[in-house]
Amino acid sequence: MKNSRPFNQTRREFLQACFTIPAIGAMVLHDGLEVIAQTQGLPPTPACGDEEDLTPPNAEGPFFKPKSPRRTSLLEPGITGSKLIVTGHVLSTDCKPITGALLDFWHADAKGVYDNVGYKLRGHQFSDEAGRYYLETIVPGLYPGRTRHIHVKVQAPHKPILTTQLYFPGEQLNNTDFLFRPELLMKIQDSNDGKTATFNFVLNVS
Repeated sequence: MKNSRPFNQTRREFLQACFTIPAIGAMVLHDGLEVIAQTQGLPPTPACGDEEDLTPPNAEGPFFKPKSPRRTSLLEPGITGSKLIVTGHVLSTDCKPITGALLDFWHADAKGVYDNVGYKLRGHQFSDEAGRYYLETIVPGLYPGRTRHIHVKVQAPHKPILTTQLYFPGEQLNNTDFLFRPELLMKIQDSNDGKTATFNFVLNVS
C-alpha cells in the first residue's frame, strides 16, 4: 500500500503555486488598503477539499495585543531590517476566495524583540474581493528559544479565529523548535530590496 502523504504535500504545493501573486501586479487603494489589483496567468482552481489542506493552528505566544492599527505596511520610522513582502490568499476548502477575512499580524523586530508598549510591527487588514492580502514588513529576528516566525490570526467573517504562525525555510532552528510545523513554511525568494514570500491560508467555513 502506498503512503498518501507525499501526494498530499504535492497538492498543497500545487495550491500554493496556483495562487502565488506575481510581483508585477499593480497596486491600488481599496477601502483604505493597498491591495494587488491584478494578477496574470492564474491557472484553474484546483480541488482542495481534503482535511490536510486546512491551515493548521499554532501557538499564540505571550505577545499578542488586540486593537492593532489597520494597515498593510508595518514599516515606519525607526524600523530597521531586511524588507519582506508577504502575499497570498485566504481560501475556503473548496478553493473559493474569502472576501473580508481579518488578518492580524505581529512579530519581533530585527533584534528579536517584541514591542509590548506600542504597536510597532503589529497590524491588521482584510482580504480583498479575490481573497488576497499584502503585508509589507521586515524579516523578524530570532526570539530566544524560537526559530524565525511571524504570528497571525485569520478570521473569515462571522467564523472562528485561526491563530497560527508562519515560518521561514532553511532556518537551522526549524529542526529544534518544538512549535515548528512544516505545513506553515512560506515560499520565499530574494528580491531587489529584500525578500518576497507567499502563503495561502485555507479555512473551514462550512
